[in-house]
Amino acid sequence: MKIILAKRAGFCFGVKRATQMAFEAAGKDQETFTLGPIIHSPQVVHKLEEMGVGVVKDLSGVHNGTVIIRSHGVLASEMEEAHHKKLEVVDATCPFVKKAQEHVKYLSETGYDVLVVGDADHPEVQGIVSYALGKVYVVASGEQVTKLPKMGKMGVVAQTTQSFDNLKSVVTECLRRGGEVRVFNTICDATAVRQQEATELANQVDCVIVIGGYNSANTRRLAEICTEIQPRTHHIETAAEIDSAWFVGVETVGVTAGASTPKWIIDEVIGRLEQEQ
Repeated sequence: MKIILAKRAGFCFGVKRATQMAFEAAGKDQETFTLGPIIHSPQVVHKLEEMGVGVVKDLSGVHNGTVIIRSHGVLASEMEEAHHKKLEVVDATCPFVKKAQEHVKYLSETGYDVLVVGDADHPEVQGIVSYALGKVYVVASGEQVTKLPKMGKMGVVAQTTQSFDNLKSVVTECLRRGGEVRVFNTICDATAVRQQEATELANQVDCVIVIGGYNSANTRRLAEICTEIQPRTHHIETAAEIDSAWFVGVETVGVTAGASTPKWIIDEVIGRLEQEQ
């Protein structure tokens, strides 16, 4: 059985940066926490916990030590609280997410009602929204724009993992509503590249393995893209989940991984697949 690994499977720039910062902070001789999981990889979170880096949902019980800001960012109020408590802050927010936060703040300050294209329940979006000083709306599609109140000046930013096509559909609907529309394309190129690679991979194999946390939005999207093309697609977190029955009659298997998937997990999966050959 031939195994094809996507060229850009695994950590993106922002996730790699965040994990490096977290593991470096773990070596300090003081209490260290991440505010929310550092990335959407339970295995990385567990490894940090073994090194003494705990995870807290909020800062209510934290009064000293180091707090690491996750790659998805946090609420503006949480960042303010960390500084107010004089905690040592290691800001591992992805630079692309940080830029989206800054754009939202700027748009609000200059009189725009803000539209954030993305998943309202995602921590990255919740953090981005918190930087708005005025009216802000989260929309998942162009269709949802039609249900919003009339706005004279609309500012649009996107969750970094959104597809360009979805951002375009929202902007198109905004333009149909008239008024002034200002758009900042805050989509990370890494997302688009991984999705394109996933499409190409699924078209040339008999089975696809997508590796990544079940709580990872970008990994789930890769699995959806692959499933639409190759129904024999399986989303897993670790090699232990692989079932030999998946490969009956399979000559070629493709492997890709979400942006929060560490290399050691990808290597373990490849090793497990090689046993099926």
